Amino acid sequence: MTEATPLFECVPNFSEGRRAEVVQAIWNAIAAVPGVRVLNLHMDADHNRSVITFIGTPEAVEEAALQAAKTAAALIDLRQHQGEHPRIGATDVIPFIPLEAATLDDAVHLARRVARRLAEEVGIPTYLYGAAAQRPERRRLADIRRGGYEALVDAIQHDPARAPDFGPAALGPAGATAVGARDFLIAWNVFLTTSDVSIAQRIARAVRHSSGGLRGVQALGMLVDGRAQVSMNLTDFRHTPLPRVMEMIRREAARYGVLVERSELVGLLPLDAVLDTAAWYLQLDTLTAEDLIETHVWRYRCALPEG
Repeated sequence: MTEATPLFECVPNFSEGRRAEVVQAIWNAIAAVPGVRVLNLHMDADHNRSVITFIGTPEAVEEAALQAAKTAAALIDLRQHQGEHPRIGATDVIPFIPLEAATLDDAVHLARRVARRLAEEVGIPTYLYGAAAQRPERRRLADIRRGGYEALVDAIQHDPARAPDFGPAALGPAGATAVGARDFLIAWNVFLTTSDVSIAQRIARAVRHSSGGLRGVQALGMLVDGRAQVSMNLTDFRHTPLPRVMEMIRREAARYGVLVERSELVGLLPLDAVLDTAAWYLQLDTLTAEDLIETHVWRYRCALPEG
C-alpha cells in the first residue's frame, strides 16, 4: 500500500480588504506554486482584511506562504492601513493546520521553518504562536498582537518581552508576522439587528472563554457594514459546537432587545461541525456522515476504475 502524502491547510490573513487588485496579486502568488490548491477567499472591507485558504504538501504550502508574504510586503503599507480588526503586519498571521497523514508536531516544524525563512529572506520580524510557540506567553495570538502595529513599532525596539523570535527588532512598512501551528478552528461572525457596537461587545464578553464564557471561544464586538457584529474564533468546536454558541448569543441579544440578523463564515469549516449543527436543531441524535447520500456517491465514484 502506498504511504499517504502529508497534507496541510494554510489560512494566512492579510491586512487588505479594499483593493481587489492587491488581494488578487497575493492569490496569484499562492496559486502559482505547484502542488497547492486555493480553496477559498474571504475579503472584508470593514475589517480591511482578507483570508485565503489553501492546501498542499509540506513543501508546497511552505513555498506558497512565503511567496504570498513577499507579495503582501511589497504591496501593503501598515502605516496607511486602517480597519476594525487587530493586526501587526501586512501578512498578519500564517497558521498551519495538519490534515491527512500529518500531525500537529509536523505543523510546528513547518511553521518554524517558514518563520525563519520569512525573517531571513524578506527581513520581516516573525513571532511563533500556538503549538509552535517557543515561549509560553506567546501561545495566544491576541497577546502577540496586543496594541497592534502602532504599539509594536516602539515596543519591538525597547521591550525585550516583545522582541521577535526571528528577524530584526524593528518594524518596516510591512510590519511583523505571527506564524503558528494549530488544530482546526472555525472563524465565524454573527451580525445583530442593531448598529450599537456596545451590545456586540457585551455579548462577546459573555461568550468568550477568557471572560468566563464558553470553552474555546474567542470573541470581539465590532461595527461592520453598519451592523454590530460578534466576531469569533471557535478553537474547539467538538466541545463547544456552533449551535451552543448561537443560542447563547441569541439569549444575550434578547436581553438588549435585539435579534441575530445573520452570520457568516470566514474560510471553511469541517463537515463534522455541520453535522453537529443539524443534529442539534433537528434532534437527530444518531446523525453521521453515513446518513448523507453524498457520502455514498463519493465512495462509488472513488471505486470506479480510472478512464
